[in-house]
Amino acid sequence: MSQVDISEKMIVRRESIAEGYIRLKKSTIDLMKSGGVAKGDPIAIAKVGGILGAKSVPMLLPLCHQLLLDHVGIDVEIDEINSSIKVTSRVVSRGKTGVEMEALTAVVNSLLNIWDLVKQYEKDEKGEYPITEIYGVRIVKKTKEIL
Repeated sequence: MSQVDISEKMIVRRESIAEGYIRLKKSTIDLMKSGGVAKGDPIAIAKVGGILGAKSVPMLLPLCHQLLLDHVGIDVEIDEINSSIKVTSRVVSRGKTGVEMEALTAVVNSLLNIWDLVKQYEKDEKGEYPITEIYGVRIVKKTKEIL
């Protein structure tokens, strides 16, 4: 077992955009919008958690290369109609390998941080999460351009 040998690859600008969603109770979304979540602001924490997730990929995925990331951006949107939160990450690097795993990990870690901050409001009387769901995590764009 070994990492892929990328020593002969050219350094190029690489960008990946990923997205994912978390479905929540309407009452939880209302609480988020009003600033009433006891643990803090889920959107702010999701953004910081997503950035940390992108930077942590080599520790979480042992065969991924450690990359110098030029940019990690996290966008969080509330979708009241579908009672969900959409997280989008954009990761940019100049290197020899892509940043898809960093973008995906950023999204997943953002979504997990939202769940962590609001889980107390999502439980039903049995202590279960009947509505809460993380879904739709995927790469929506991947580009590379020779420098």
